[in-house]
Amino acid sequence: MNSRPNRRTFIKTASAGMAGATLLGAARGLSAPSNRLNAAVMGVHSRGGVLATSFARAEGCEVTHICDVDERAIARSIPEVTEANGGRTPTGVVDLREVLDNPEVDILVIAAPDHWHAPAAIMALQAGKHVYVEKPCSYNPEEGEMLVQAQERYNRVVQMGNQQRASVESAQIIDAIRQGIIGRPYYARAWYANNRGSIGRGQPADIPDWLNYDLWQGPAPRMPYKDNLIHYNWHWFWHWGTGEICNNGTHEIDVCRWALGVDYPIRVSSSGGRYHYEDDWEFYDTQVASFDFEGGKTITWDGRSCNPYPVENRGRGASIHGEQGTVVIDRDGYTVYDQDNEEVWKRSKMSGEASLDIRGGGGLTDRHIANMLQTIRGEGVSQYSPIDEGHKSTLLCHLGNIAQETGRTLHCDPANGRILDDEEAMKMWGREYEPGWEVKV
Repeated sequence: MNSRPNRRTFIKTASAGMAGATLLGAARGLSAPSNRLNAAVMGVHSRGGVLATSFARAEGCEVTHICDVDERAIARSIPEVTEANGGRTPTGVVDLREVLDNPEVDILVIAAPDHWHAPAAIMALQAGKHVYVEKPCSYNPEEGEMLVQAQERYNRVVQMGNQQRASVESAQIIDAIRQGIIGRPYYARAWYANNRGSIGRGQPADIPDWLNYDLWQGPAPRMPYKDNLIHYNWHWFWHWGTGEICNNGTHEIDVCRWALGVDYPIRVSSSGGRYHYEDDWEFYDTQVASFDFEGGKTITWDGRSCNPYPVENRGRGASIHGEQGTVVIDRDGYTVYDQDNEEVWKRSKMSGEASLDIRGGGGLTDRHIANMLQTIRGEGVSQYSPIDEGHKSTLLCHLGNIAQETGRTLHCDPANGRILDDEEAMKMWGREYEPGWEVKV
């Protein structure tokens, strides 16, 4: 029978966990690079623009190419990257294939829409490049599997942009959880709340002269252009996007999976819908998904795209529940509670990025990028987010969408997450590609 620790026991265990994590953080510190790495950034309208300047600022790295199908984004990004590059001006290109054909490019950074993430990453690996790919690392489960296979085959570094893995505070408390700070952890809850407006009803429109819409679609089968699609609303269309659970849930669900130490689920269910507006949005503004794992552990996702009421006074975050207490964690830090709901330990961010700011740069993004560059150079660090780990967290999000769309519980193989005995659900495992853009490993 487990006894409940008192406040002193909690603090002692937390201190031991943080000491180990602090040493780990020191071991991952930067060292002077021996050679420069050249990076090209694909998609710089929003998050990609931040990544471009972050890579340009990183020690031993230069952004040599800016790639975007929007000529305005290229024009806007080049001066910013030039300044971050120390005055060296990157080349602007529209077609990704020009970058991949350039032997001087070492790294492809991908912040294009979701339907491009895995195809561009696989193309880059085949061209001998390392890859930094924003979350989600795939548009569907099959692409995630192919990306992991490609990384193994071509032996390059692939890092997914779940930057909370680079947080000193998060690493500290995860280590403390594993040392028993809350006893055996068995349940984790992830949430995200926002106040997104309606996207309306889109109308057919002429393709803007600044946009190469054919390259924007890339591997996706061709669809007519609509006036409410680009640049952000594609997230809410099945043909190109992956919904809120992949857009933001990937971050918090990844933290939950990290904390519980689980990989693939045995059972997935989901409920919710598009409740707030009647418009073209095809995913769900309200979703509660549940993921059960072997060993008696569960993760839930609570996503509310159109109602910003916070959980634990946070718009996004995660709570980890164990036999002897609870941890509430986000990018700003963490708080530990005992079984009497008394606060027994708290840590605020040192390296942070505001908890609701997913587009901005800052300490977590810079640390995440630095870790990738160190990994490429073989500097003896542990990679924060290798793609096989990124795929597992992304897969949970895809399974949540599939369970919601089919309206039933999915039973999965705990060895790889594949859906068992459900042909209809497995039809959503992959997709058809535009002829000439088929993805192959």
